[in-house]
Amino acid sequence: MSSTRSDRAIALVDCNNFYVSCERVFRPDLRHKPVIVLSNNDGNVVARSNEAKKLGIKFGTPFHECRDLIAQYQIHVFSSNYALYGDLSHRVMETLSMFSPHMEIYSIDEAFLDISFVPASERFAYAQRIQQTVAQWTEIPVSVGIGSTKTLAKLANHWAKHSDNACGIFDLTNCGNCDEILKNTPVEEIWGIGHRYAELLKKHGVYNALAFCKLPDFWIRTHMTIMGLRTAWELRGIACLALEEVAPPRKGIVSSRSFGIPVESFEALREAIVSYTARAAAKLRRQRSAASFLGVFVATNPFAREPQYSNFISYRLPHPTASSFVLIRYATECFAQIYRKGFRYKKAGVMLSEIVDESATTCGLFESPREVLRHQRVFTTIDEINKRFGRQTIFYAAEGIEQPWQMQRKFLSPRYTTCWKEIPVVHAN
Repeated sequence: MSSTRSDRAIALVDCNNFYVSCERVFRPDLRHKPVIVLSNNDGNVVARSNEAKKLGIKFGTPFHECRDLIAQYQIHVFSSNYALYGDLSHRVMETLSMFSPHMEIYSIDEAFLDISFVPASERFAYAQRIQQTVAQWTEIPVSVGIGSTKTLAKLANHWAKHSDNACGIFDLTNCGNCDEILKNTPVEEIWGIGHRYAELLKKHGVYNALAFCKLPDFWIRTHMTIMGLRTAWELRGIACLALEEVAPPRKGIVSSRSFGIPVESFEALREAIVSYTARAAAKLRRQRSAASFLGVFVATNPFAREPQYSNFISYRLPHPTASSFVLIRYATECFAQIYRKGFRYKKAGVMLSEIVDESATTCGLFESPREVLRHQRVFTTIDEINKRFGRQTIFYAAEGIEQPWQMQRKFLSPRYTTCWKEIPVVHAN
């Protein structure tokens, strides 16, 4: 089976253990030492260094279950530092954009690059240049997988990470034994094959990518829809997924967090709702969109042995808007309708849906175009200041000052690159 075409080359560049790598940028003393990063409220392990993996710490393990291992092997622990990770991700992506005119940012730590312009014999060396440049400019290590389609590039990246001889680079377009690679790739490792489809395939005796490729198209489409068939074609070297160089606008935006401590008072919970709404509105404006529908929810901790309550309320806005003023007003009104006294709330959130382009926004019945324009200028200024000097440099008074409901992050590292007060200080000897 011919699984690749050498005239087309897509590179998937993936940052290694990204959250851990970010923590090590300003802590070089942690290199080659076990490090883990925790989820919101320091709940579960969401990132592990290779050293921590070898000690037996699994992804998703509750933090409290790791305490003995952490003490025994002196594992370094960090809370999720999203400001740091987001900024370093931006720097990595800016660096990668120099290596191809066509690039898709797939996630915070992954990007597809079209490198078809690079001769086949030079692609490995080109991938090495990408690796070395990103490491030199950002201190973030990356792996590079090259294939003739996005799915094959994903598969190649998997082998770049897990093959002892790959050195972080694997090129399927110059691989003489592609069938052997596919044969040694379990179906659950195929990009686009989830747990349910993997179990279905195994029930029919299909355990690897090569066997999946050889299934009849009719069978795949019948049992796995057109998306499954596209995955099979991609593995055969037939490109079905184009690079999305411009990220499509989100169809829905959710702003939500679990609280660091249970929240009971109406005022504290309202502060959280206002903060989440302001954050969602900023995301709307960032993609030049407006929302037509707003939803608010609150919930207690379902795992706690105490009275339980949860509720959700939605509201169709008078007209599509991205105005923080408007969204906060309606969100707080909705919240007041579902709040119930006497419960210890663990989580709350705001959802925006039926999102349209900002050009679809109109003035309200009692709003003047001049007032709307003035509000837009205010939001633009606030967004620019927060982008330049860090989130919540300017915020709404209704969000509260102390915010005791914020996430619990006992092991938070400094925001080295986005907060003036936390920039590292170098002392000359």
